[in-house]
Amino acid sequence: MVNKPNAMALVVVTLYASGASADAADMFSLSSFGTVGIVHSSEKRADFTSSIFKPNGAGHSRNWSADVDSLIGAQLTATVTPQLSAVVQVISEQRYDNSYRPFVEWANIKYQFTPDFNARIGRTVLPTFLVSDTRKVGYTLPWVRAPMEVYSLMPISSSDGIDGSYRFRVDEITNTVQAHYGQTDSRQPDGAGKALTRNFWGITNTTELDALTARITYMKADLTLEQFNSLFDTFREFGPEGIAIADRYDSDDTPVDFFGVGASYDPGDWFVMSEWGRLDSRSGLGRTSAWYISGGYRIEAFTPYVTYARSKTETEVSSPGLTLSALPPVLAGTAAELNGALNTVLGSNEGQQTLSLGVRWDFTKNMDAKVQFDHTRFKGNSVGPLINPQPDFTSGGSLNVISLAVDFVF
Repeated sequence: MVNKPNAMALVVVTLYASGASADAADMFSLSSFGTVGIVHSSEKRADFTSSIFKPNGAGHSRNWSADVDSLIGAQLTATVTPQLSAVVQVISEQRYDNSYRPFVEWANIKYQFTPDFNARIGRTVLPTFLVSDTRKVGYTLPWVRAPMEVYSLMPISSSDGIDGSYRFRVDEITNTVQAHYGQTDSRQPDGAGKALTRNFWGITNTTELDALTARITYMKADLTLEQFNSLFDTFREFGPEGIAIADRYDSDDTPVDFFGVGASYDPGDWFVMSEWGRLDSRSGLGRTSAWYISGGYRIEAFTPYVTYARSKTETEVSSPGLTLSALPPVLAGTAAELNGALNTVLGSNEGQQTLSLGVRWDFTKNMDAKVQFDHTRFKGNSVGPLINPQPDFTSGGSLNVISLAVDFVF
């Protein structure tokens, strides 16, 4: 049986500059990671994608897409003193503008006050889920990608601000409490504007006992989705009724709460893990909950696995909108289009369930190959991970996705 990858660290390669002293060389370490993947989708009238921040994917735009999962990244760590360190992580993957222009995922300074207490300032990872720390490092994951029903609840992976972590032990139990405060700006594709979070704070508690890890997270932020603003600004032009609709559904500095729990048990030969989360927004996003359970068994270099995931919207998925009968004919057509756009927003995440089957092959040191099959069934008018719908696209139904990936760390 091969050694399982360490989910909390990368293979570190220390760079020794020519002619530099040993002390200077030991100060810096560099690690790299990446995924080369291709994805095929059975839906040809829309694109399957792994993130709302990507502009296209597999299906309509191309039969097989390398943009869904492929990325490459590098992380440079500088240890100035035993207490003071800094880290910068840069990633190149498909972005909102369809480029692979590198961007900074992490950039922070850390001070270790005691062996169990530290604080960081800068751009840091959000400890939302069990695999948040290595969410973009495919080699550390048992799957091609983390279950999207749960992980799409909080697609933002980092925050600009401050955080602190305190660890304590009770007998054989290690408990870590982490708190953060900051903000994020994320661009969305096709000129949809930005997703802005302000007053973004949260607290996470992680408990470890032998092969068991459990995590509880609560986060809160004020969210602005600029793509919603233009739609609801038009609603406001229809007087008091339109203003009431806009105030109810627009996401303009609107409070959003996230609560999640998860646990993983991995004694070595096999693993099982599960997470549940709920996002509650006082806007058209509504309140959505999701969960998954996944397990696999390691047989020499191979790890077959199975995952079942499910999500549902717990608030209204349609609205009567503007009263068309009360409007003059010249405005009724525009109002009907607005009502349709509103119901598309409300029903787009009505619910879905996915069964995934896959196998991981650790064919050499620090590299793996994976193949995964996903079958997703949509509830109502949900579109789930589908973007770029074409005029003949029909929401609902089902979707099959085949993913192939090679992951590496160096």
